[in-house]
Amino acid sequence: MHSNAPSTLAPSTAAPRDSANPHAAAGRRQPGRHEGGRHGHQPHEPQALTAAGLTVILVGVLLPMIDFFIVNVALPTIDRDLHASQPLLELVVSGYATAYALLLVLGGRLGDSIGRKRLFLLGMAAFTVTSLACGLAPTADVLVIGRVAQGASAAMMVPQVLATIQAATTGERRARAIGRYGATGGLAAVLGQVLGGVLISANIDNLGWRPIFLVNVPIGLAGLLLARRYVPDTRHGAPAPIDGVGTVLLGLTVITLLVPLTEGQSVGWPAWTIAMLVVAPLAALAFIRYEVRAERTGRSPLVPPSLLEHRSMRRGLLLALPFFAGFGAFMFCYALLVQEGMHASALTAGLGLVPMAATFLLASLSTSRLLARFGAKVLAAGGLLQAVGLVILGVTVYLGWPHLAVADLAPGLAIAGLGQGLVMSPLFGVVLSEVPPTTAGAGAGVLTTTQQTALALGVATLGSLFLALAGDGTGFSTAFLVVVTVQVVVAIGVAAGARGLPGWRVRIAVANRELAAAGHS
Repeated sequence: MHSNAPSTLAPSTAAPRDSANPHAAAGRRQPGRHEGGRHGHQPHEPQALTAAGLTVILVGVLLPMIDFFIVNVALPTIDRDLHASQPLLELVVSGYATAYALLLVLGGRLGDSIGRKRLFLLGMAAFTVTSLACGLAPTADVLVIGRVAQGASAAMMVPQVLATIQAATTGERRARAIGRYGATGGLAAVLGQVLGGVLISANIDNLGWRPIFLVNVPIGLAGLLLARRYVPDTRHGAPAPIDGVGTVLLGLTVITLLVPLTEGQSVGWPAWTIAMLVVAPLAALAFIRYEVRAERTGRSPLVPPSLLEHRSMRRGLLLALPFFAGFGAFMFCYALLVQEGMHASALTAGLGLVPMAATFLLASLSTSRLLARFGAKVLAAGGLLQAVGLVILGVTVYLGWPHLAVADLAPGLAIAGLGQGLVMSPLFGVVLSEVPPTTAGAGAGVLTTTQQTALALGVATLGSLFLALAGDGTGFSTAFLVVVTVQVVVAIGVAAGARGLPGWRVRIAVANRELAAAGHS
């Protein structure tokens, strides 16, 4: 199992950072090289992102994230229908996750160069076709291939969403848009389990698991038609050459990290998984050194190291990593506790998450107003609320086990969901708040890659701990309590770390005025 605040959060650093970066400044001063057309016409202002356009591009987040989670509840049905081996079933999940994380940064960079709308349309078209291929797959091998292609398609589409919001909105509109983005991503994790349980239980036309993929086809086709009309086209700078060496090194890093983490548990951690984990940090170091050298020599690195010069990106990513790791682990452990420990159906387990979904949505839709009044303190409050909800959940399991109903978990889930919504929705925007539009795609790619990698890390670490403690099924409550305790510590750490984020002392209203004076609103 796996899985935003405005650029106005840090007014005092946005303009100086931009001006201190000659590449970014040049990209902003000379948009005519790309946007002015073939004949050198003067550049025009980018189109604003309307409410209709925002709704359409958020579908591009919802579908891939739901597909990230929905397959887990369908694996038993897929196994019965296609007679898949355990390694192949694992690849149905990990193949999608690895391809998705592997290509996210490249997808963001390509969007910067060739146009975010164009790549969004290409990604959505490919995602629709590959969803159809998965839904019609005659064998487990074909399904795995389709899932890898589906993950690659999602990686082309998803980074364009944050980058388009960053480039085509300002001020309060950007705050609201990124709040919707955070709400969509978080709700997709919950809805994936609910929708998966509903579709499989319904067994539409005796199709079993296939509707979980086929449902994407009409939605994708409608999204394509609406995106052509409502999504603005934004891009910055002349098309840059692809950083081939950087792409290979990043790919090696992601593969050697995610493949053993997602497959190691099911295959018993053989030597090759340990060897890959040893290679992963070496590949990461080689990637960082190469990208630093490329930027210093004036080339176009896949991930400009100067992105980390922005305080929002540097500190935000440090919070995003443990937060999303904890979120992914929680969804995984909840499903096991309810389905394996409490012997509930996938549908019951999914519906049990409705209280969390409701409070998460409520918090997400309120963050733009709360940020305007309290700034980054909203994230600290969210971390503390999440910790309180997890404590209540742990106490409920401790006192009620083994005579526990799924409904008994609702109070703790509701409070934890409220806290998660107050953190997740603003966090994306905080990370990107000081990133200039010229590198919005690269920044979005780095952020979403961090998110997906953290989700996998959470499942691999806390999920593996849960499985080890649960043993033969008699220790589910103890395993859950240990994991929840770790997650409470993480939530408190996120709350404490929010003090170092942009916007802790500066209210958004003040930030808007300062950014306007700097020419950024």
